Amino acid sequence: MKPPVLQVALDILDLSRAYAIADETIAGGADWIEIGTPLIKSEGMEAVREIRKRHQDTPIVADMKISDTGALEVEMAAKAGASVVCILAESDDSVIREAVRAADLYGVRLMGDMMNVVDPVARARELEEMGIHIINAHVGIDQQMIGKDSLELLERLTGAVSIPIAAAGGLDAARAAQAVAHGAAIVIIGGAIIRSADVSGSTREIRSAIDSPVKATFHKVNQNEEIRRMLTIVSSSNVSDAMHRKGAMSGLTRYAGEGKMVGKAVTVQTFAGDWAKPVEAIDHAHPGDVIVINNSRDRTVAPWGELATLSCQNKGVAGVIIDGAVRDLDDILEMTIPLYATAAAPNAGEPKGFGEINPEIQCCGQRVRPGDWVIGDASGVVVIPKEHAYEISRRALEVFKTEERIREEIRRGSTLSVVMDLLRWEKR
Repeated sequence: MKPPVLQVALDILDLSRAYAIADETIAGGADWIEIGTPLIKSEGMEAVREIRKRHQDTPIVADMKISDTGALEVEMAAKAGASVVCILAESDDSVIREAVRAADLYGVRLMGDMMNVVDPVARARELEEMGIHIINAHVGIDQQMIGKDSLELLERLTGAVSIPIAAAGGLDAARAAQAVAHGAAIVIIGGAIIRSADVSGSTREIRSAIDSPVKATFHKVNQNEEIRRMLTIVSSSNVSDAMHRKGAMSGLTRYAGEGKMVGKAVTVQTFAGDWAKPVEAIDHAHPGDVIVINNSRDRTVAPWGELATLSCQNKGVAGVIIDGAVRDLDDILEMTIPLYATAAAPNAGEPKGFGEINPEIQCCGQRVRPGDWVIGDASGVVVIPKEHAYEISRRALEVFKTEERIREEIRRGSTLSVVMDLLRWEKR
């Protein structure tokens, strides 16, 4: 049996950055280099030509995602130096057939990308019949963000066709090994390698994993556990970027605690420092939850103090947010639980019981509902709507990974403006 092919996708925008990443990944054991769709759209066929010049003995994959003018786009890629050209599996049959004829003429192979195909098994068989050379069990980045899994797609396609099957989409070392164990002849890796601070090291790790794969049963992750795990890795700034600068609370000061606050919101509406419902909410909260209190913008009377904070800390509550005042700061400052408020005041209200636990509230400029996710750190607090929490957490993790590689390039002597090629993208 042939060893699996490790294909590394250069899914970045700038050819100047792609050179070093390509060099490092080949040094780490990559077999094929893919000129990813973002790089092709940004730099055109020049990206294929230049990487081919630098790596003349390495197969180059042009991820054209062809959907029309099949023969023309295959010709472009082949003449630029591509060995494999990618075409969308859902393209019209006439486009597929024209692309196959051009591939035969120019001596390249076609990879059918199964992204978004309704009946992937039936379509894979049709593609094989029409002359496609490789089937790619690919789940795209936006689909990954909502929980779709390339390994599940691979499992459906394995055995359905006799041509090689590739697997792509959200693979790391462990999942790449699973892909090989379940029949993938080609493993396509993007972010896990190209966004790493140590590209060669990450490539070697994945190379080692796919060369000695261990078959494991695919299983669905618990999304709440995954959300918490991912939010523990990223920052509030990463989440804000993933949400396109939405969700950030305003006017807060972190009065106590260090590190990160992550949890589901237990919401409280109270008035004029009435501390009954805020304190009762502690009994409704579970370990790892965040209590979020709206005191109706009253900053002169505090609905929260040291004894309530101590109760939360003992129970394992992840943090407290108050749109209003907090008191007893001399004692609270010695505690480890994160506590954010918009003011500090010594006055306490009366426990009259006005208000409500777990309603939808407005807090520091943001709508917060029970069960929404909250992340807080030294930069501030961001609220993530519960129905989009898995997607946003995954997108924030992608932001985090991208910054790892940028940080490494700056350490090597570049600057942020050079890495991001700001002059090129400025509006003129």
